[in-house]
Amino acid sequence: MKKVVMFVFNGESMCFVHVLLNALDMKDKGYEAKIILEGSSVKLIPELVREGSPLKGLWQKCLQAGLVEGVCKACSAKLGTLTAAQDQGLVLLDDIFGHPSMAAYRDNGFEIITF
Repeated sequence: MKKVVMFVFNGESMCFVHVLLNALDMKDKGYEAKIILEGSSVKLIPELVREGSPLKGLWQKCLQAGLVEGVCKACSAKLGTLTAAQDQGLVLLDDIFGHPSMAAYRDNGFEIITF
């Protein structure tokens, strides 16, 4: 099985929608796919559950499919969305100085894609 983890640093919703679509597509094609919100993408966390948000439906599908690995703890704290991440029950990733470790995913056979 192909294993892919998408580290999303870009906080633009137009970029993020492509992450969600690709994660769902990869899962449908038999990949083990994971999404990690890092950097400015964590600013999208409140928007992902806002009623009327164009991202909400895809976000919910990705959550239900188990594609969302978690959120950078340091970035969400710095950018003011830590509580929103906790309210959604998202896993806070903090392996290296408060951030998720890319090396840990490489060591577990994941290809890393950054957005």
